[in-house]
Formats: sequence, structure tokens, C-alpha cells
Amino acid sequence: MESHTVRGYKAAENLYHRYLTGLILRTVVWRGAADATELVFRLFRRQQQATLLPGLKKLGLEGLPDAVACAQYHYLSNYLGNVGVQYGYESDRKAWVRYPPPRWIWDGTAICGIPTQVSQAMLRGWHAHNGVTLGNPRLGFVCTMQTTDGQPGLEGYFYEYDHDLAPDERLRLAPEEESPEFDLAGMPVLDVTDWPQERRHRALRNYTMQYVRNLLPEMVTLFGPEAAANLGRATARLIGMQYYAETAALLNINESGAAGFGAYMVGLGAGQDDDMRVEVAGHDVVVCQRTWRLMRDAGPLSPSIFEALNGLWEGALAVHDRFLSLEVTKRLDRGDDCFEWHIGRRTRDSASSPVTVG
Repeated sequence: MESHTVRGYKAAENLYHRYLTGLILRTVVWRGAADATELVFRLFRRQQQATLLPGLKKLGLEGLPDAVACAQYHYLSNYLGNVGVQYGYESDRKAWVRYPPPRWIWDGTAICGIPTQVSQAMLRGWHAHNGVTLGNPRLGFVCTMQTTDGQPGLEGYFYEYDHDLAPDERLRLAPEEESPEFDLAGMPVLDVTDWPQERRHRALRNYTMQYVRNLLPEMVTLFGPEAAANLGRATARLIGMQYYAETAALLNINESGAAGFGAYMVGLGAGQDDDMRVEVAGHDVVVCQRTWRLMRDAGPLSPSIFEALNGLWEGALAVHDRFLSLEVTKRLDRGDDCFEWHIGRRTRDSASSPVTVG
């Protein structure tokens, strides 16, 4: 039976995973494919800069030829992120990586709403920039297949050329090429003694939360604080509503009313490794969050980031009990000692209203 800790990790990963996908889809719908493409490019470049070099070290891939190290990194890091992926060695200068459906980031039917240029932006932001980060200007990425084009997977190979690559040569599209058949039994493996179940689920939770941590500031920079808060909150409310039942079941939330939602918030807080506590005051409940692991050490933050994220709680509460209200009474990002929410019966005047494009 899974531990309470693992179930908390699963609940947090579930919610942030769907929020990530929802934010990109909502950007496509509200702002168009061009803005969504730029946002995804910035997100994956930010992820790449933050994680590639530490990840190569953590996974024990330092010292391998650059093309091989990159392909194995994408295989193993995505394996830890519970993303289906395959790896194929062709030579020290050419190594394949393949992401067969279902695609993790374009979860479920979301794949139908992702323009091809948005998918390409992921490769431009990350895969094509690995050579630059490694100090190898000859290393590029060749994409041979994209799921968003109706092909059975996203695939391509890292290749070390005989010459330095110009920026526009680092990603090449070659749909006329196709990967060889991979030896699935011969894929790289992680030592299970170093990666027990709880650590793997924590890594998956971290993997998902880091995407959201990096995406929200890019939204603020690209769209402006007000538009980012509006888009982020509207998306968050939908995701909170849509996935409340699933996450509440993972957290074993059976109690109704304000106390039940307080328990839900504290359970998800524990799944995020945050210090969250609940106090009951008559029929009402006060929840206090004294840490913010998601944005820890992120530097000065726009208030719009919290406003966007708070929509997750708003949406979840609307399903838990639509006659309750959620009032923010303290904010850690504004100098208070915690985030604090007051949960109580709402009046007709405090009923939630739809969020629309600003």
C-alpha cells in the first residue's frame, strides 16, 4: 500500500502537471499560436539552463560523448518524470531520442489543441541549445518526426557536425529520415537502490512543479502582470475544478464543509513539502502556509504569480462546496509571515464570477 507521503506527492504532481498543460492550451486559445510558441520556447530554454548540467552530473553521464550524454540525459530525466521515452545509440557523434505517444506535456486530448510550431519551440528552447550549454558549437539536434503532425511520436537525434553551427542550424527538421528500431531491452537503467519508490515520486513531483515555477515568471515577462494573472487564474480555476475529485481521493479527503477543504489544502501542502497548518474557528477555518517551496529562492516576484496560482484553490473549493468562500487575508509574497486563507460560508454578493480576457 502506498504511503501517505507518496500519495501526497502524486496529488501535487497531478495538479501541477495539468496546470502546466492547461496554461499552454489557454495561451493558444486566448492569445494565439505565436504567443504560445514564444512562451514555450522561453519555458524550455529556462528549464534547460537550470537543469541540464546539474542533471548530467546527478545521472552520472559526465564523460560520455556529448551527443550520447544528451540523448541519455533526455531518456533518463524523462524516465524519472514518468514520461515515455526511448533512446538509441548509433555512434559517439549520433544518438537518438524518441517520445512515443501518449505525450506527457500535451496530456490526454490536449494533443489536439497544440499547433506544430508550439511543439517545435520546445526543441528550439532545449534540445537545440544543448551544444551551446556544453561548450560544443558543433552539436545540434535533428527532428525527424512530430506527434502534432499526426506522426507516431516526437523523435530525432543529437548529432555532432564537422563544423560550428550558426544559431539557425542548431535545429534541423528532417521528416524524410526515420529512426532505426530501438533495442528496448537494452535501454539505460537507473540503480533502483538509489531510486526507491518514494524518491522517484518526489522526483516526478519536483519535475512537474519546476515547469510551473519557470512558466509563470515567463508569462509575466511576456504578457505583462495583469494579463498573466488573468490568464493564469482563469486556467487555474478550471484545473482546480476539473481535478479536485481526483486529488482529493489521493489525499483521502472525506470530510465536507470548511474543515474538509482545510484538510485538502494542508494535504496538498504536505505533498509540496510546504509548512501548512489549519485552525478551526467555529464553523470557519483558517489555513496558514509559512513556506513557498514552489517559488523558493526565485528572487523578487510579481504579485500576479500568487494571484494566478490561487485560482487552483478557488476552483477546487467550487467543487468541494460551492457555497463556501475563500478569502486571502495574508500574503507571504507581500511581506507577511505566511499565506493565510479564511474559509467560510459565502454570501450571495461574494459568489465567484467568471474570469474573462482583460
